[in-house]
Amino acid sequence: MFSSQPNGGHANGVSPGSSQNSKNIPIPKSKRFTDIPATLDIPVEGQEDEAVEIDLQDLADDPTELCSLFEMERAARTYWMTVALAYAKQNKIDHAIEVLQRGAAAMQQNNPREKLSLVTCLCWMYLWKSRDAPRVAPEGSLVSEAKTKEYYLQLATQNLNDASRINPAFPPLFLARGVLYLLRASLQHPSKSPATGPLGIDAEKGELLRSAIKSFDDALRVSQGKNMLAVMGKARAQFSLGKYAEALAHYQDVLAKMPDLVDPDPRIGIGLCLFQLAHKDEAMEAWMRAREINPNPKIANILIALYYFDMSSRVSPNSEDFARLYKKAMMEFTQQAFKADKNFPLTCSTFANYFLSRKQYDTVDTLAHRAIQNTDVNAIASDGWYLLARKEHLAGQYDRAADYYRRADDARGGTERGYLPAKFGAAQLSVIKNDMGEAKLRLEKMMQQSKTYEVMVLLGTLYAEEVFANQDSGSKEDKSAEIKKAIQLLENARTIWKDPKKYISPDPAVLLNLARLYETENPDKALMCLQQVEQLEFDQIPESKRPQDETDPTKIITAIRKHLPPQLLNNIGCFYFQEEKYPLASDFFQAALDACVRLGENGEKKEGEDENSDTDALVTTIGFNLGRSYEAEGQTERAIECYEGLLKRHDDYVDARARLAYLTLRRNPSDKAGPDAIAKLYQENPADLEVRALYGWFLGKSSKKRPQNMADDPEHRHYKHTLQNYDKHDRYALVGMGNMHLMSAREMRRETDSDRQKRSAVYNRAVEFFDKALQLDPKNAFAAQGIAIALVEDRKDYKNAMQIFIKVRETLRDAALYINLGHIYVELKQWSKAIESYETALSKDGKANDPGILSCLGRTWLYRGRADRNLEAYKNALDYAKKALEVAPDQLHFKFNVAFVQIQLAMLIHSLRDSERTSFQLEEASEGLEAAIKSLDEIAASNHPPYPKHDIEQRANMARNTQRKQLERAIASQKEYEARNKERLAAAMELRRAELARREEIKRKAEEAERERQEKIKRDREAIAARDRALAEARAEEERQRLEAEMTTDSETGDKVKRVKKKAPARTRASSENAERPARKGRAVRRKKVDRDSGDEGEEETGSRRKRQKLTRGGAAKDSGKFKSAEIVVDSDESDLGEEGEDALDRAERALEKSRRSGSGSGFGSGSEDGGGARNKGSARKGGGKSKKSSARAVDSDDEDEDRMDVDEDRGDRDRRRRDQSSEVGSPVGGGADDDDDEEENVGAARRSGRGAARRRGIVDESDEEEDEEVAAGSSARSARSGTEEGDQPAKGDASMVDADDDDE
Repeated sequence: MFSSQPNGGHANGVSPGSSQNSKNIPIPKSKRFTDIPATLDIPVEGQEDEAVEIDLQDLADDPTELCSLFEMERAARTYWMTVALAYAKQNKIDHAIEVLQRGAAAMQQNNPREKLSLVTCLCWMYLWKSRDAPRVAPEGSLVSEAKTKEYYLQLATQNLNDASRINPAFPPLFLARGVLYLLRASLQHPSKSPATGPLGIDAEKGELLRSAIKSFDDALRVSQGKNMLAVMGKARAQFSLGKYAEALAHYQDVLAKMPDLVDPDPRIGIGLCLFQLAHKDEAMEAWMRAREINPNPKIANILIALYYFDMSSRVSPNSEDFARLYKKAMMEFTQQAFKADKNFPLTCSTFANYFLSRKQYDTVDTLAHRAIQNTDVNAIASDGWYLLARKEHLAGQYDRAADYYRRADDARGGTERGYLPAKFGAAQLSVIKNDMGEAKLRLEKMMQQSKTYEVMVLLGTLYAEEVFANQDSGSKEDKSAEIKKAIQLLENARTIWKDPKKYISPDPAVLLNLARLYETENPDKALMCLQQVEQLEFDQIPESKRPQDETDPTKIITAIRKHLPPQLLNNIGCFYFQEEKYPLASDFFQAALDACVRLGENGEKKEGEDENSDTDALVTTIGFNLGRSYEAEGQTERAIECYEGLLKRHDDYVDARARLAYLTLRRNPSDKAGPDAIAKLYQENPADLEVRALYGWFLGKSSKKRPQNMADDPEHRHYKHTLQNYDKHDRYALVGMGNMHLMSAREMRRETDSDRQKRSAVYNRAVEFFDKALQLDPKNAFAAQGIAIALVEDRKDYKNAMQIFIKVRETLRDAALYINLGHIYVELKQWSKAIESYETALSKDGKANDPGILSCLGRTWLYRGRADRNLEAYKNALDYAKKALEVAPDQLHFKFNVAFVQIQLAMLIHSLRDSERTSFQLEEASEGLEAAIKSLDEIAASNHPPYPKHDIEQRANMARNTQRKQLERAIASQKEYEARNKERLAAAMELRRAELARREEIKRKAEEAERERQEKIKRDREAIAARDRALAEARAEEERQRLEAEMTTDSETGDKVKRVKKKAPARTRASSENAERPARKGRAVRRKKVDRDSGDEGEEETGSRRKRQKLTRGGAAKDSGKFKSAEIVVDSDESDLGEEGEDALDRAERALEKSRRSGSGSGFGSGSEDGGGARNKGSARKGGGKSKKSSARAVDSDDEDEDRMDVDEDRGDRDRRRRDQSSEVGSPVGGGADDDDDEEENVGAARRSGRGAARRRGIVDESDEEEDEEVAAGSSARSARSGTEEGDQPAKGDASMVDADDDDE
C-alpha cells in the first residue's frame, strides 16, 4: 500500500527492495468481466429438464436471433444481462446495447421493476461508447448526424433518468451519475469569462465536479464505504478541482483496501497527484509499478515518457544528458505506448510533436486529428489544434494556421486565459502579415498574462524595428518611449540567460538589436553587446579551425577572428574609432578585411546570411574605415596606401579620392599638388555634398585675409551656392554660413549704439543658421557650439554658453571645444579651469604646437599673475609666449605678446620690496626689457603691425626712457641692500644652521631613548612571559598531583578510579548525639582559636542570641527528599543555649576531655549526657546563611524525648553501611587501640570541628583541610571501635554518619 505521505511510501505498493524480488510476488490481474461464464443454459419454458446452451465466447455477430429466443422463452433478467456483458467483454458494445434494449422492452411487459438493472447497465454502455466516440464531428459529415461524445452522453442521461424514475435509490445509479458528471465536466468547453479557483476552473465545470463528488459520496454511503470505484471517482473529481493532496489520499486508500485492483489502476492516479505536488520521482515509481502489473501499459508508458521529457527540460539542450533523456522518453516509452494503442490521445499528441520537429507534416496531421477526436480532455485537444497550426504555419498556409491557433487558444479558455503558445503563434502570423500594431497588441496582452522569454524577445524586437525604421526614414517623430520599451524588454530577456534553471542560450539577435539601440546614447554599452556577440561566435568555432601550434593568446585570437562575420568586426572597430582607440580600431578593421578575404576565397556563407551579400562592398567599406583609422593614428603613408588600393578597385570611389586630396594638402601645404587635387576633385564632382564640404573648408583655410564685405568672400559664396542650388538642408553648409557670420560680427565696429545693433543683428543671423542645422540634426555639436559662441560674444552670457559647451563635450572631443571653454573660464576669472581646458586642447592630436592655444595659455597665466601678484605665473606666461613665437616666428602679434609680457614682468619685479627680490632677478628683468624694446621697434617698423604704429612706438619709448632708468636705480638699490645685509644674513644663516644641528641632536637623543625604552619593554615582557609559563607549569603539576590523590584503587578490578563520596544514611536521635559530640568539641576549640586570632571573639559573645531549632516529625516527612538525612531543622523561638547559658559546642568539648581523661576511646553514650547535637548536613550544604546557624544545636535533657525523631530504617541497610564503613577505614570492628591513637583521633575530630566553625564564620584554612584529610580515616576507625566495645548498636550508626560527613567535607 502507498503511504499517505507523498515522500513516505513507495509508489509500487510494496516494501523497499521489492523490485529485486518482484518475480516472487504475484502480479494482480484485471477482474473486469471475470464473472461472465463460458456458457449459459437458457431454460425452455414449460420444460424444466430442457435448456438451450449458449457459448458466450463465440457469440453471433447479429444478436437478433438470440434476443428472439429470450423473448420467446421469457428469459429472466439475469440471462439478458449476462449475454449483454458477454458482448461487452468482446468489445461489441453496439450488440450489448441492442440486447439490453430488447431485454428492457421485454421486462417492461412482464414487470417494470425488472428492467431497472437493464436500463442501468444500458446507461453504463452509453458512457463506455462516449469514451470511444469522437469529440467533434469528422470533417465532411453533418454535425446533426455525427455520433460524438456529447451524443452518447445524452443517451446515457436519458437512460439514467429512466432508471431513476423506477427507483431513485437504486445503488448503482449513484455511481453512474457521478461518472456522467465527470465526463460532462471534462467535455465542458471553457468559457471566456474570468475563471475562479486556484487552477482557474470555470464555474460550470466546478459545479459539475462538485455534483460528481456528491454522487460518489452517496454511493459510498449506501455501500457503507465499500465501493472502491466510488472512491476512485471522488479522487478523480478532486484532482480535476486541483485538490491534489485530497485526491492522493483517496487513491492511496483504494490501493490499501484493494491492492490487486488494476482496472482501473489507482497507481496511475497516485502518480499524477504526486507529479502535481512536485514529487516527480515518486510519481515515476508509481507509474513504473503500474507498468509492471499491467499487460497493456499504454497510460503508464506515456506518463513515464512525459516524466523523462520533463527531466530533459531541466538540462542544457546541448548536453549529452538531454539527448539521452529525450531518446529514452521517445524510443523506449512513447513508442511502446503508441504500439499498445495507436488512438490514445495523449500518445498521439506527443508523437505528433516529435514528427513536427522532423518536418513530417502528413504524420503530424494524422496524429493531431486522432488526439483531437478521441480525447475528452480539453488540454489534449488544445495541443492537437496547436500542432495542426504549427504545421500549417511552417507550410505557409497562414489563414488555416490562424484558425487552428484560435481553436487551440479557445480550447483552454481563450482571451485572458487560453494557450500562450497559440497566442504567440497568432502574433507571429501578424508579424508575417506586416500588421505590427496587431502583433504588439497581442504580445502586450500576453505580457500581462505571463512574462515569458519568447514574448519579451519578440515584442522588444518589434519596438526596436520600429525605432530603426524611423531612423532610416529621417522622420522627426519622437521614439524615445519605444526605445525605452525595447531596451527594457530585451534587457529582461538578457537577464534570463543568467538563470541556471532556464537553460536558455544567449541570442546574438537580441544583443545586436541592443547594440543598435545603445549606439547613440550609450556607445559603451553597445560595444559591450557586440563584444558578447563576438564571444558567442568564438565559442561556435570548432577546434579544427583553431590554431594548434600557437601559444601566444593574441595571435590565437587574431587567427580565430578570421572566421567571424566581417560585419561584426567592422562594427566593433567603428565603436573603438569613436572612442579614439585607434590602434584597436585598426586591428578590428584589418581582421574584418581578412574575414572578407576568407569568405571570397572559400565561398563560405553562414546560416541565415544573405546569399546575395556583396563581399566586394564589404571590402570597400571596411578598407575605407581602415584608412580613416590609420589617418587618425598619424600613419599617413599607410592611410594613403589604403585609399589608393580602394581606387584601384573602384576608381570612381569619391570618398577615397577626397581623403587622398585632403592628405596631399595637409602633407605639403605650400605645394600646388594639394590645392590642385582638391580643385580637380571639385570640378569632377560638383554635386557631391561631401566634396563641396571639403572644398568649402579648403576655401576657408586658403584665404589669407577676409574681405571687408562678407558677400565678396569666396567661402561665403560657395556655401550660399550649395544651399540655393544643391541642398537647402545641407548641415555642413548651414554651419559654415553661421561661422562666416560669427567672423564677420567680430570684425564689425562697436563704438556707437548703432554699430552695436548692427553687430548684434549679424550675430542673430549666425544663430539662425546654427538653429536650422540643429533642427535638422539635434545632435549636431558644431551648431550648438556656434550658438554658445554667439551668446558669449554678443550677450556676454557666459553661464548659459558654458552649459552648452559642457553638454557638447559629451559627444564632441574637438580641440576647439576646449579652447572655447577656456575662453569662458577666463572671462569668469576661473584661471585653473581655463588653463586645464587649454592644456586639454593642446593634448589633442595635431595640436601639440598650436600657436593659438599656446598664446591663450600665456595670456591666462599673465592674468593669473596679475591677480595673485605671482612671479612664477608671469614666468609661465613668458614661456608660453616664447613657445608660440617659436612655432610661428613670422606672426608679429606673437612677437608683440612676448615683448608685452617682458615689460609686465619688469614692472612686477620693480614693484616688489627689496626683501622679496634679488639683484639677479632685476638684472634678468632688465635684459628682458631691452629685448622687449628691440622687438617693439621692429614691430613698429614693419609694414603691417598688429596694433597702431603710434601706440607701439609710445610703449617702446616709455620702456626705454622710464622703465630702463627705474630698473637701473632698483638694481643699484638692491645691491646696496644685499651688501648691507650680507653680514647679517650670514650670521642669521649660521644661527639657523646651529639651530638645525641642535634640533637634530635632540631628535637623535629622543630616538635613542625611545629605542632603549622599547628594548626594556621587550625584555620585561619576555621575563613576564617566562614567569607566567613557570607558574602555569607549576599549577598544572599541582592539578595533576591533586587528581592523582583523588584516585584510588578499585577493590574488584584493581584499576585506578576516582573516589566516590558516599551519602550519609538516615540515623536516629541517639546515634546522632553520640556521633556529633566528638566532632562538636573539636569544632568548638577550632572556632575559639580562630576567634582569638582574628580578634572577633567579643562580637561572637555579644551577638544576638541564636534561635533554638526543634526537630519535628512533620517537617522531616515533608521535605525528606531534599536532604541526605531524614531530619529537618526548624527554627524556633527558644534559645540556642542551655539552661546554664553555655553553648552546645562547649558541652561537647568538656565531654570530649572527660572521655580523654578516662582513657575510653568510645563516643558519648546514649544516656551519659543531658543533651545531644542533631546534625543536618543537607540543610547545612543547601541552606546558605541559615545553615551556618543551624549546623549544630544542643537539646536539653528535659526535651530529649519530645525532640527526638523516630527514623524507620531497615536493619539490613544499617548493617551494609557498617560493613562499608569498616572497609573504608581499613581496621577490624573489634580491634583495640592505645591512648596515643585516641589522642590522634580526638585531635582530628577537633580539627574537623574547628574547620566547620571556620566555614560558618567565612574563614577557610587550607592547611587544616589537608590535616583533616590525613586523620579522617583514623577518627572514623576509632569511633567504630568504641561503639563495638560498648556493645551499643547506635554507636555503629554514628560512626558511619561521621565518615560520610567527613567524605563530603
